[in-house]
Amino acid sequence: MRSRNPVFSRRGFSRDNGYAGFNTAPQAGGPAVATQGNPYAQPTGNPYAQNPYAQKPYGQQDVQHGAPPQAPATAGRMTIDDVVMRTGTTLGVLVVFAALAWALLPVDDANLGRSYGIGIGAALIAMVLGFVQSFKRKAAPALILTYAAFEGVFLGVISSVVDNRIADGAAMQAVLGTMAVFVGVLVAYKAGWIRVNRRFYGFVMAAALGFILLMAVNLLFAVFGGGDGLGFRSGPLGIVFGVVGIILGACFLALDFKQVEDGLAYGAPREEAWLAAFGLTLTLVWIYLEFLRLIAIFSSSD
Repeated sequence: MRSRNPVFSRRGFSRDNGYAGFNTAPQAGGPAVATQGNPYAQPTGNPYAQNPYAQKPYGQQDVQHGAPPQAPATAGRMTIDDVVMRTGTTLGVLVVFAALAWALLPVDDANLGRSYGIGIGAALIAMVLGFVQSFKRKAAPALILTYAAFEGVFLGVISSVVDNRIADGAAMQAVLGTMAVFVGVLVAYKAGWIRVNRRFYGFVMAAALGFILLMAVNLLFAVFGGGDGLGFRSGPLGIVFGVVGIILGACFLALDFKQVEDGLAYGAPREEAWLAAFGLTLTLVWIYLEFLRLIAIFSSSD
């Protein structure tokens, strides 16, 4: 199955990318092994038949030698701790720069234009950096952290604008909403209530493509026609599309979790944890912005 998340499509943990191309044809003199470009795949069959010193299942010592079981070799492979640490680092950089932008770029009447301009400029830079990383063959930690810094500046400015000029407390509500979606999707995924397969992937990608195209058309009408374009981002339609955006973000979270799970199972190299962190950060930013926009719409309609 190909990579399910477009963020990971260039260098993800799919069956077609070199980490999971399994060929179970037996090799001469040994058990079946992965032969389609997967240097991390493990032999199948009985790993103890050829090597009397191979690791035994936990609790079963070698009777002849009395040696305790040894831990499997995992040096250089991605672990869940790697993913958590890299994701925490990336989000930490984003939050720090968002807090700095909130504090140093005021959004009062005298400074709103300048601060908003800096925020939009930071968003454009972050978008370019995100595209560059998405099309790179390897994860670049410096590029990912730089993206997080500029994205943080944009989020700090836009959050300050909404919180101070539209809806008091909107930023904190959006953060809590994003955390609730993250925890909810994680619990549902681990419990097996969400099954990520080809059908799920196809549905999510089709829905996301349609959503993005509609937003692009709305933006073009807004730029050339003024106002809010076709009204997809304000009023009742804006509320509907905001809810749809959050649901799509939740679906992308499930895809992210599946990618991390596949990477751990297929023995992806440790540096791929940065790619997982990048994908999770993109998805969380998407969800946060949809919550922020939804709160702003509700407050404007009061």
